[in-house]
Amino acid sequence: MTTLDPVEVFRQEASDLFEALEGALLDLGSRPDDRELIDTAFRALHTIKGSGAMFGFDKVAAFTHEFETAFDQVRKGEISVSKDLISVALSAKDYIRALIEAPEGTDSIIGDAILDELRRFVAPAAAVVPAEAPSAAAAAAVAPTAAAARSRGWQLHIEFDRDVLRNGSNPLDYLDDLRKLGTAFATARTEDVPLLDELEPELCFLKWDVTLNSDCDRAAIDDVFMFVQDEMVLSCEPLTDAGAEVETAIEAPAPVIAAPPLAPSAPEAAAPLRPEPEKPAAAPAKSKGDEQRRFDDKGLATVRVQAQRLDELMDRVGELVIAQARLSQLAATTDDISIKAIAEEIERLAAGLRDTTMGARMVPIGSLFGRFRRLVHDLSRDLGKPVDFVTSGEDTELDKTMIERLADPLVHLIRNAIDHGIEDTASRAAAGKTEIGRIEIAAIHSGAQVLVTVRDNGAGLNAARIRAKAEEQGLIQPGAVLSDDDVHQLLFQPGFSTAQTISTLSGRGVGMDVVKRTIDAMRGSIDISTQPGRGTTVTLRLPLTLAIIEGLLIRVGEGRYIIPLAAVEECAELSAEEERVRGRDFLNMRGDLVPFLRLRDLFDVAGQPDRHQKIIIASSGETRVGLIADQIIGSHQSVIKSLSKLHSDVTMFSGATILGDGSAALILDVAQLLAIGANVGDGKHLNEAA
Repeated sequence: MTTLDPVEVFRQEASDLFEALEGALLDLGSRPDDRELIDTAFRALHTIKGSGAMFGFDKVAAFTHEFETAFDQVRKGEISVSKDLISVALSAKDYIRALIEAPEGTDSIIGDAILDELRRFVAPAAAVVPAEAPSAAAAAAVAPTAAAARSRGWQLHIEFDRDVLRNGSNPLDYLDDLRKLGTAFATARTEDVPLLDELEPELCFLKWDVTLNSDCDRAAIDDVFMFVQDEMVLSCEPLTDAGAEVETAIEAPAPVIAAPPLAPSAPEAAAPLRPEPEKPAAAPAKSKGDEQRRFDDKGLATVRVQAQRLDELMDRVGELVIAQARLSQLAATTDDISIKAIAEEIERLAAGLRDTTMGARMVPIGSLFGRFRRLVHDLSRDLGKPVDFVTSGEDTELDKTMIERLADPLVHLIRNAIDHGIEDTASRAAAGKTEIGRIEIAAIHSGAQVLVTVRDNGAGLNAARIRAKAEEQGLIQPGAVLSDDDVHQLLFQPGFSTAQTISTLSGRGVGMDVVKRTIDAMRGSIDISTQPGRGTTVTLRLPLTLAIIEGLLIRVGEGRYIIPLAAVEECAELSAEEERVRGRDFLNMRGDLVPFLRLRDLFDVAGQPDRHQKIIIASSGETRVGLIADQIIGSHQSVIKSLSKLHSDVTMFSGATILGDGSAALILDVAQLLAIGANVGDGKHLNEAA
């Protein structure tokens, strides 16, 4: 088993911390007095600083320390949260991320400028303390006299959980933080440290006894350990005669068995508990292997696994499903009861393994929604349009591969909604709307699909303006009869834009066509609805997964094809009358005219069609098309295999699968067939449409 690079593990952990930090900072903009949000931000900063120092990211630790100082004063109520502070804090977070992900490419001048902005907020609070009135801790540090030492103190016993290092915390950092409360002496207790051949370097076996000379209260000590209270045992007893104990410690420190950096000498009583930490050669922050055990918000144990391993597992399960289908087909040809029983048992086990593996790949879409809060915040600021961002359905689960591909399309849709949809403040006031615009993004399960909607309360789409621009660019003929939905779909044409001027956000017609191509590649579809003056809603219809689909297996001539079952609305037999009329392009389905495609003609299949042909009604949204095939074989669980680059120009198929007999079947791209069906309805020749 390969072992991950500890530094790479730190980067992965830091990515989660950055998400938590950014979310807390953005929430503080609307809830500046929320103590829990402040603690969340401070906790993330403290962990990044400690872990950064542990893994040799000294610049990260130093920069984050300054950042943490500002938020420590926010936590103590010395600095109030403002929009300016949050803006600088977000920039500081971006700079820390850059220091971790690309340290060679970061500009220290930018970092210094950000720190200067942070110090501008910290300085007024620091100036409140008179220079001639040093704290008791400072006085003790400068001159540890007997009078200073007789101030009230604490005797502490500190015992961390063994897994504290794996969880990203460094006990020595907390001991250093104790020193900020006053003069402190720590003695490491080593009775639980095992022999060298039994020692696991990822575990913490040390305990500490600390004498703290400070007039602080117990709450101040608890604040030092507030983020690891669930991972330690802390006992505090007030010192009845602190002076004698501290003077003894200064003049003749007790011998320390281990951890020399924690044992100060007499002349250095006010020095840090330990010198600057050395960079460890390899201090992994997690257990051996490629996983890390943790607990979610419901208290359930979770394991971090490389995405590549999940992909490999899904590939193996796909191969198993194909082999199981072949076994079932062979078992159907024999009369041996034992072979049939084994085939049924393997089919049951394979189905369970498939469902479990697919479940492991499913992640809440809320992890994607959280990324857009910063996008909305920055666009709102840059465009001068106050915008509220509202999300719902964050618990809706989607295949991780789908979520990765969905990020860019949603970015384009949100940018367009704010730039083109949401009006400026003056226009909204003139229209009798609220000053603040609104962007809503939601996800919900609908059968075998997930619907993701992006809705704004802006001006809506101007169909006349879109049509005029399309005629100007030659996309449609002047006077062509188009439905509103057809006009809206013009937005997805390459190079199409209704922007009057080119800006950093829009005007070049790049973006919406990317959205269309990406969603089509995901076997999804896009619906647009709009109300002039009230807003626009864009709905993305997506399959739950890209790995395995339930399909309808059909035969056309000697070839077999798969239609995604989620797109199949109904099946029927083609009547003799409809079969005889070859020049007609529509079927009458209970009073509704549905365009149809003869797949034999579309695929240029030789020979005579079967006597009783079948029609499959496929749909996406409000669009329907009939597909005429020779035979409907039945449902089939299909493991999708991508087509090679040699077939990149084939648009009617989205992939292929292996059938139980080892032969291949192409998977029809329903979105492309619907487009061809629409062209048939416009009177275009079938081959031209194809």
